[in-house]
Amino acid sequence: MFISIDSLEDDRLEDYTHLTDVALRRKLETERGLYMAESSKVIMRAIEAGHVPRSFLTAPKWLDQLTPWIEQACGSPDGGDVPVFVADEPTLEQITGFHLHRGALAAMNRPRLAEPVSLLRGARAGHGARRVVILEGLVDHTNVGAIFRSAAALGIDAVLVTEDCADPLYRRSVRVSMGTVFQVPWTRIGKLSDSIPRLREAGFTTAALALKDDSLSLDAFSQLPVCNGRDSRVALIMGTEGDGLTDHTIAAADYSVVIPMGGNVDSLNVAAASAVVCWELRVRD
Repeated sequence: MFISIDSLEDDRLEDYTHLTDVALRRKLETERGLYMAESSKVIMRAIEAGHVPRSFLTAPKWLDQLTPWIEQACGSPDGGDVPVFVADEPTLEQITGFHLHRGALAAMNRPRLAEPVSLLRGARAGHGARRVVILEGLVDHTNVGAIFRSAAALGIDAVLVTEDCADPLYRRSVRVSMGTVFQVPWTRIGKLSDSIPRLREAGFTTAALALKDDSLSLDAFSQLPVCNGRDSRVALIMGTEGDGLTDHTIAAADYSVVIPMGGNVDSLNVAAASAVVCWELRVRD
């Protein structure tokens, strides 16, 4: 149903208030089981992935562009029982605290996360994942979103994130990923000390990206049979922006791998590094 909004105090907009307060949003989105999809393109990708909207918030000039996705998700161009809040752009800015990119937001029900082994087995239309990225302890939502975008573009079949990693469905992560967080299957895992043995049992070779003297160069690693064999399965582990991976994780992995650097540069930003490694380790067939 279309609902015109002219009051900033409308209680029905609870999902959309305080969007700029990161700590508050984490708490509210967890409690309410929701996340925010921002822009028509991101909303489109969320709906294409089968996610269910709680409501929409948009400016009148973007309504026509949004209507096909409202109809696809709700079965009716006006949203049926799902509220479609409509307000002019100045009012939207006052409600959300920022300028809406392409004038649309949707509060989406957060989907239930899959069990990790089941997720990997179900990837590639049930043929199973061959390339996996694991994120340990990343705290920057921008980096998480950028890594998902690279993963989607460069043939990564699944992403696993540790419990202390930033939320891939947080508004900034989703926006930076351009909605590709809905394309790449992902779920959360517990301690890598428990997860690495399970990955090994599932046939994966684990590689920790680490600045160690004994790390194997990426180009040399990519030439090993475990990477270029017909049925090769590789899980790349990337660590937090500051300290990188823990020593325990590096020791538990099958290989320690480093991107060769020049120009007196010791390393790349984790998002840039992920793109380089995903490209080099892509499945060629």
